[in-house]
Amino acid sequence: MAIENAWASVAVKDLDKSAAWYAKLLGARGNRPMPEVEEWTFPRGGGLQVYLGAERAGHCSFTLAVSDIDAHVRTLEEMGVDVGNRTNSERVRTVMVKDPDGNSIALAEAFDASLAR
Repeated sequence: MAIENAWASVAVKDLDKSAAWYAKLLGARGNRPMPEVEEWTFPRGGGLQVYLGAERAGHCSFTLAVSDIDAHVRTLEEMGVDVGNRTNSERVRTVMVKDPDGNSIALAEAFDASLAR
């Protein structure tokens, strides 16, 4: 038995408000397969589900693999998100941010082919 793909999920308090925020971050609106979930799929596989779950909101984390972290940082700055928590190495550049509910998001641009892209 092989696992063929994976989805990240993040709990939020207000699905409509959060779906709009994530649409800005991700550059596109998601789709709503059920009333309590908004989701996005990514070109290289996997996806993100934002779901209504007030009791878990603010306690989730996930990583987005990006190809141009500087462009994403500019978008985050335009959204008023603090982008001061950054790391850089020869292998990867990252920025850690919080969504409006306090969930942790890492954006990572890998330069080393052995890292996930």
